[in-house]
Amino acid sequence: MTTEPTSQSNQNQAPGPPPPAPDPGISARSTGVRLALLFGPAVFGVTAAGVALPDVSASLGTAPSATAWVLTAHALALGVGTALFGRLSDTLGMRRALVVGAVGLLAGSALCLLAPSLPVLVAGRLVLAAGAGAMSAVALAIAAGSAPDRRPVVLMIFGATMAFFAASATLAGGVVTAALSWRLTLILPALSLIAFPLCLRLAHRPGSGKSVDALGASLLTVGVAAVLILIQAPVLALTTAVGTVVAALAVVSIGLLAYRVAKHADGFVPRSLIANKDFRLAVAIGSGVYAGLFATMYAVPQLLVAEHGWNVLWVGLSLLPGAVVGAVLSRLAGGLGARAGAAFLVAGTAFAATLLLGVGGVLGANAIVLVAGASFALAAFAVTQVVMTGFMSPRIPLPLRGTGMGLLNLTFFVGGAVGSAAAGALAQPLGPSTGLAVVTLAPLAAGLLALLVPTRPQPAG
Repeated sequence: MTTEPTSQSNQNQAPGPPPPAPDPGISARSTGVRLALLFGPAVFGVTAAGVALPDVSASLGTAPSATAWVLTAHALALGVGTALFGRLSDTLGMRRALVVGAVGLLAGSALCLLAPSLPVLVAGRLVLAAGAGAMSAVALAIAAGSAPDRRPVVLMIFGATMAFFAASATLAGGVVTAALSWRLTLILPALSLIAFPLCLRLAHRPGSGKSVDALGASLLTVGVAAVLILIQAPVLALTTAVGTVVAALAVVSIGLLAYRVAKHADGFVPRSLIANKDFRLAVAIGSGVYAGLFATMYAVPQLLVAEHGWNVLWVGLSLLPGAVVGAVLSRLAGGLGARAGAAFLVAGTAFAATLLLGVGGVLGANAIVLVAGASFALAAFAVTQVVMTGFMSPRIPLPLRGTGMGLLNLTFFVGGAVGSAAAGALAQPLGPSTGLAVVTLAPLAAGLLALLVPTRPQPAG
């Protein structure tokens, strides 16, 4: 059994009210499924929605470059929302954060369903994704805050279920868009509302009551928004003047945020997290794996459709075996806990994805190799989510656990955005399969870093 560490950095943090005992009526397995149902639909916001973009453009009469804001808005608000509501779950309590997230999902869905124009649709997607970010943050905080003897099982089931969401996103987007409406495809993240009543009993930890560093939150939001917009600049067709302004905002806001972290230890981005070498290691590993996954989910469906004549439904079905692989390996990773084998699973799946997709680039995007590589990219995603959550949970003081997991996953999403943007940018000069092969160097690096993960829990800070 893993014991929660104590450290000098823990003693410097306000302890906050002690959490109530976990509900004995909800098993660890049931908890893992409920949390995955709460988090999982968020992944539909990019991959599934991407399938619907041609219909969005035709229906609203907009250019593809303008329609790309539908995806950019979601990626932005999801990442920032996860970080913001992770902090709010620590200060206001998990249940309040969960309720606000549900309201955001409902309001954003209504805007998307009724939007008469692209600007209103993008606004709806921003609200929807912020709500999805709240759901994701609370799910991660609950998983990370599980009792040490329950946590491996919770994470094992959580990761296994998440693999199915990631693998089925393309299929879900194709089916809903073809059979129903592109508008319904864009609000698939609202499926988290099904799990909302199931997770209220799990969201029992009250907040510390401390005030939120609004300035720090604003600087982080502006900085991340500017970075994500710059990453998508080629797709969004930004002018040079606009790109310069956005770049200046990124530099200034990130610089001011760094200064604020240095001056205020307990700000929105706690100094203890940034100083924690284990946190930085987890950031690098997760970002690299997510970059590989998002690049794969961007490029592989296009390659299978354009070069092999597959339709979207066949592409979606071909990725489902990857979900099975991810589910099996996630269960294995959860059972291994902090032992070295868990880190080896991260490294092995990342290496396999890089090897297969790299070979696919060299051989001209062989369909079987592409599907196998995508399957391992999905497995690496699911295993990494389980292992990194389990790795960092005992290393972050309980009063900051929501904050830490929210910020950690924000960096994962940013890494994913970089991966998909890089795959798109490299597709023109190198070709889509070769461009994807280059981007998979990111999960290769992540796999190498995973071999450095300590096999014994260490105190945070």
